[in-house]
Amino acid sequence: MVRDIVDIGMGRTARRTFELDDISIIPSRRTRSSKDVSTAWQIDAYRFDAPILSHPTDALVSPSVAIELGKLGALGVINGEGLWARHRDVESKIAELIEVATGDPDPTAAIRLLQQLHSAPLDTALLAEAVGTVRDAGVTTAVRVSPQHAPELTPALLEAGIELLVVHGTIISAEHVSRADTDDTTSAREPLNLKTFIADLDIPVIAGGVHDHRTALHLMRTGAAGVIVGYGSAHGATTTNEVLGIGVPMATAIADAAAARRDYLDETGGRYVHVIADGDIHSSGALATAIACGADAAVLGTPLAAAASAPGRGWYWPSAAAHPDTPRGALLQVATDEDRPTLERILNGPSDDPYGELNLVGALRRSMAKAGYSDLKEFQKVELVARG
Repeated sequence: MVRDIVDIGMGRTARRTFELDDISIIPSRRTRSSKDVSTAWQIDAYRFDAPILSHPTDALVSPSVAIELGKLGALGVINGEGLWARHRDVESKIAELIEVATGDPDPTAAIRLLQQLHSAPLDTALLAEAVGTVRDAGVTTAVRVSPQHAPELTPALLEAGIELLVVHGTIISAEHVSRADTDDTTSAREPLNLKTFIADLDIPVIAGGVHDHRTALHLMRTGAAGVIVGYGSAHGATTTNEVLGIGVPMATAIADAAAARRDYLDETGGRYVHVIADGDIHSSGALATAIACGADAAVLGTPLAAAASAPGRGWYWPSAAAHPDTPRGALLQVATDEDRPTLERILNGPSDDPYGELNLVGALRRSMAKAGYSDLKEFQKVELVARG
């Protein structure tokens, strides 16, 4: 297929791409009852009733919320480098952060405090304690680590009993190279080679984010069970595009990764790698469109951060917002104390919201039924149109 390339000036071209908002699902001539539709998916040995993972941010996921999400059929992902791995009194630290975000008109004040809180050393014992709480509740236990810290944190996580490891960065490659954490700027760590790293593990690994066919296929060849597509962009918060000039048109990125999945399936004679969308999914319509474009599941941030049980008390910030020198994300208030629904309502309804911010899974099921499909893999074949 020929890509749509446009001139943006003399001697410079760019590819025309599409956001999720640019795409619409076209129903078929056949419809079915939403009761006959399954939104379940399975990665390795782990099956989930809802194709939803949480963004690994302290604003959203505490051990108790990870348990709640698991019991609702989704997957809660703890940030292995977040506050639960650095402080014992996390609730009071977040309360202090929210007080600054609410009372100080300067948005950089909250970011400076977030950076300060993340400057505390990582404590693997605290992290193991959080993992143990989730594991003992009987739900699937997943933890996110960055490529920089994956080698040092993974042994403790394995000992604590995690079942899924998420190696997640703003932009990730199959081989991550970084300088050592010393004053000697000429020295360098051994690069994290994901292929050998994953091969040495007995648990499935989800890796990302990627943005196109080439990087998705490259990660699939490392042995990852799932590849995250996108950088977790959220309306109202600063994004990688604003800070680094790097943007991900999610509809195109998901379709590219789905094509890489097909190529890898042929290349390996049948190994299926899951495509997980992460970015600009703030409503049930966007969730349905992401699946229709080829995703097997989606990472949600702001929709789940509105929950009454979310640690951020209606505030959301991405995990990259705490970066010590290049924060990518601001604190965003997504709900007030008087308007915070339960996670049950957000995922499964009932809903009185006309904008698709409640009953996300129920609305996805209804979209699939209206288009005549009974499961997620079938729904990836639905006809689409690009608007405008």
